[in-house]
Amino acid sequence: MTSISPSNAPLVQFLLRRADDALILGHRLSEWVGHAPMLEEEMALGNMGLDLIGQARSLYQYAGEVEGAGHSEDDFAYLRRESAYRNVLLVEQPNGDFAETMIRQFFYAAFADPYWRAMKASSDPTIAAIAAKSEKEMTYHLRHSAEWVVRLGDSTAEARRRIEAAISRFWPFTGELFSSDELDASVIATGAAIDPDTIRAEWLATVQSVFVRAKLTVPTSTWMHRGGRSGQHSEHFGHLLSELQYMQRAVPGAVW
Repeated sequence: MTSISPSNAPLVQFLLRRADDALILGHRLSEWVGHAPMLEEEMALGNMGLDLIGQARSLYQYAGEVEGAGHSEDDFAYLRRESAYRNVLLVEQPNGDFAETMIRQFFYAAFADPYWRAMKASSDPTIAAIAAKSEKEMTYHLRHSAEWVVRLGDSTAEARRRIEAAISRFWPFTGELFSSDELDASVIATGAAIDPDTIRAEWLATVQSVFVRAKLTVPTSTWMHRGGRSGQHSEHFGHLLSELQYMQRAVPGAVW
């Protein structure tokens, strides 16, 4: 089946970056359905995944409108090659155990909550509206994941070992959340977006506050993975896409 090549227009690519973050993390959370440690958490993870996929849909729909090439949200989600996705590497990492999923969710939500709150002031009315809805959802995601980080950190020796291992695994992926390039700069210059680095201090303060409650230590390493924003993904991403895109590739144009 033919893959699409989205426009390189800055606003289109900016929207795809944010949509890809949400879609891929939403897909990762969906992988817990049927496998969560308790029924309540099964529902929580599923609902958070749906929140993120809803954010992705809104952003993809707007990207299609801005592009004007007739591409739908499904086209953007299912008909691009691996190198055309622009999500940060953090969100594509495998779930691992429950502690790993929660720390990945916490690191992302601690960023996305203030990010979308700031984006409500976007000069683009559609982006501002998407941000208003997304910020409310991410506030819950942050609260939920933070509670689990505290619960696991200030718990049994085994739970603490697992959450500390999860922190070590995912910390090197957090720096990419705050990176920007010339494409971002051109959108930021219009007032449609904020520089993500402006919320780094707030993100770190949130992480430190939660880690103090959990009796955990914030890593001091400054070396960070990069590549997702330019389409250079980890070895896990191709496997993720083969599952995500399977139905659309196997039955082209299928609809519910």
